[in-house]
Amino acid sequence: MPTFSANLGFLWTDRPLAEAIQAAHRAGFDAVECHFPYAEPINEVTQALEQTGLPMLGLNTVKGPQGAGMAALPEAIDAARKAIDEAIDYGSRINAQHVHVMAGQTEGQHAENTYLDNLKYASDRAHAHGMGILIEPLNAFDVPGYFLHDTAYALELLDTVDRTNVRLMFDCYHVGRTEGDVTARFDACFPSIGHIQFASVPDRGPPDRGTLDYLELFKRIDESGWAHPLGAEYRVDGRTEATLAWLKTFQAHRHDS
Repeated sequence: MPTFSANLGFLWTDRPLAEAIQAAHRAGFDAVECHFPYAEPINEVTQALEQTGLPMLGLNTVKGPQGAGMAALPEAIDAARKAIDEAIDYGSRINAQHVHVMAGQTEGQHAENTYLDNLKYASDRAHAHGMGILIEPLNAFDVPGYFLHDTAYALELLDTVDRTNVRLMFDCYHVGRTEGDVTARFDACFPSIGHIQFASVPDRGPPDRGTLDYLELFKRIDESGWAHPLGAEYRVDGRTEATLAWLKTFQAHRHDS
């Protein structure tokens, strides 16, 4: 069975990021990731990562005026590149492995050209720091009109960009909401995947409920040879600690396998 990362954009949001990192370590996670850490003191975040030994897998570019990023918005090229610079600068200082470049809500060829140009810019900037860039399709129920709407389109864009450090964020929840067979899509996307996230389908809760059988999916991911932590990015109702029964269950399967 795989190892697991705590997405601190969803888990332990009731405390500063440094304290959330400590909480993830106490809970038994193998890594952490975050969304928008820019107001958090870098020294405190770095210290927490060093104390726990947890790797920071990634962070997002800022939300922008739409709340869903800017990298595909033709009217926001300067702001999008400033956001990319900010994410890579902050991320490099906390040894983050990836930056998720958020596209925004738009459509059309001009938007595609803008997104591709910004991804190449991000690729070059990230390469200088040994970092990767991720793109993530978001489902239309949660983010109507998001530019990157499914994994098939994401793969087309990755082929066009043709940069080894630009890869797919495969979010099982988003794929499950709009694309049907998550396992089949995982198999089709596997060569291009840079990170995997998960939550229950359709309510985006912990993975031990909902219509998607994560025990079977995690077995398939493990069989694929995937060797990196999977990101738990699910909504918490109440205390995060009260939602973690799944972690012990899946870790027990990992030890038994």
